[in-house]
Amino acid sequence: MTAGSVAVRGALALSLACLVPIGAAGQRAAAARPGTAGKAAAAARTPWGDPDLQGIWSNTTTTPLERLPEAKDKTLLTEAEREALSRQVAERLDQDKPPAQAGAVVPYNEFWYERGTLTNRTALIIDPADGRLPPFTPEGQKRWTAVQAARKSGAADSWLDRSPYDRCITRGMPGAMMPGFYNHNYQILQTPGYVAIVVEMVHDARIIPLDKRPHLPSNIRQWLGDSRGHFEGNTLVVETTNLNDKVFERGAATGFGGNLRMVERFTRVGADQIDYQFTIEDAGTFTKPWTVSTPMTKIDGPLYEYACHEGNYAMSGILGGARAEEKAAADAARTPAK
Repeated sequence: MTAGSVAVRGALALSLACLVPIGAAGQRAAAARPGTAGKAAAAARTPWGDPDLQGIWSNTTTTPLERLPEAKDKTLLTEAEREALSRQVAERLDQDKPPAQAGAVVPYNEFWYERGTLTNRTALIIDPADGRLPPFTPEGQKRWTAVQAARKSGAADSWLDRSPYDRCITRGMPGAMMPGFYNHNYQILQTPGYVAIVVEMVHDARIIPLDKRPHLPSNIRQWLGDSRGHFEGNTLVVETTNLNDKVFERGAATGFGGNLRMVERFTRVGADQIDYQFTIEDAGTFTKPWTVSTPMTKIDGPLYEYACHEGNYAMSGILGGARAEEKAAADAARTPAK
């Protein structure tokens, strides 16, 4: 761990420590009326009057972004259908089974996954109604085709050829706010004028001003973009722009470049539940906007440090494997044919 990373983490820890006492007061206020926990939490206010969203939350689920293949054309499942389908999905995802192809390598065995289960929806996407990402524009399709071609070539000349997720930089936006396979936990803290969201996965942190300040100039671009928030009734609305153009991914990380505009809505609907939705707009990449709903459930916590880079043995393995393949090919080329 570098001195710089220690300093950054120290500064973040100090800033969050300053937020905690006020947050605890808000949580105590929410619990003050026994017997009405759900209604009280849904309407709870911080000491300064904002809706109280504080706590540690998880959005872990096996419901995928796009419609579950086993669900066919269904949008909603009955409870019986959900239970039956959850077993099928768990069997399909099980990493303890022998690989379908002999010699294939799996990233982890099942012990390491934190999957949750299905919701009654068959996709996290709620608009379009078919539960699918809308088609790319010609420009978006051209870029996605180029990304896929680069992946198939196995580019590993340098760590710079790998994705930001491989490099433990970020899962991008909206990826940082979406469920996946483990550590999809979020701590929300509030002070007058700010909301902070600490993301356990890849240790992202978002500081969201609520004071109506304008977005950063368009030439300033950031990995998680530039977020501005305000309350509409009991809902926190967050607009994020100014993303850099370094994440164009679908999968473990999800992002679609620098022109994306993301509007999130956080509404606490009970003691242990936040209705969380976001809409993505990017006319240069998608033929129309799309919206995701991925509810957040309160958990005890705490958040743990996800020291991704310190344990990123995959990177040395990927690059070392590529060098070994190159050496084997060079040795074979020098060996006279028999």
